[in-house]
Amino acid sequence: MIICGHRGVAALAPENTLAGLRAAHALGLEWVEIDVQLSRDDEVVVIHDDTVNRCSNGRGKVRQLEWPELARLDAGGWFGAEFAGEPLPRLADYLDQAQAFGIRVNIELKIHPGDDAARLCRRVSEVVTRLPSPQNALLFSSFDPACLAHLRQLSPSIARGLLVEHLPADWHAQLLRLNCIALHCNHHNLTRAQANAVKAAGFLLHCYTVNDPARMHTLEAWGVDMIFTDDPKEYRPTA
Repeated sequence: MIICGHRGVAALAPENTLAGLRAAHALGLEWVEIDVQLSRDDEVVVIHDDTVNRCSNGRGKVRQLEWPELARLDAGGWFGAEFAGEPLPRLADYLDQAQAFGIRVNIELKIHPGDDAARLCRRVSEVVTRLPSPQNALLFSSFDPACLAHLRQLSPSIARGLLVEHLPADWHAQLLRLNCIALHCNHHNLTRAQANAVKAAGFLLHCYTVNDPARMHTLEAWGVDMIFTDDPKEYRPTA
């Protein structure tokens, strides 16, 4: 089972920052997950919330701020004094560093109310196409099926995963229609029978956000392929 750092390594460094990526590298992780959305001037910014309020010293909606304003924010001081001055990264900068570390990245495209999904997908596709062999280094995911449909057209060689809170009745049809390789499910809402069904259908099964070691091993026994966790140090491989 693959251990993927959630929002970088959210328990050990400010989420969605290069500091978190460095922490993931120090732990020897092969995968991290990050969130992206657009600034007012169409920069693809690595951040989860629709506002900068929680994870920076700024205020306001990401889509209403331009990149020069976002670039000046302190996105680390809220987490700890040692991270003061850590900036918000752009996706392009994050992927450059991830490539240097040899870390693969699951890019979750965040679609908040009022966002333009097609516009975000176009800009993300433009950023990733400049990478050498992005199909080997990236995985797209989203809760928004329309977003995944756009990505299928724009970047067909990059694998996709459908994010869900609960396994929908039509999960199999959705995965086939969107040509996804993986289902990403909230582990709290997943049963063993559902896990068996997803695996039997030939899809990868990824679970978020798993921070309890016992649950990690349960999911591993169910055949889950990847878990997203805030603290990868909690996982201990079985003998």
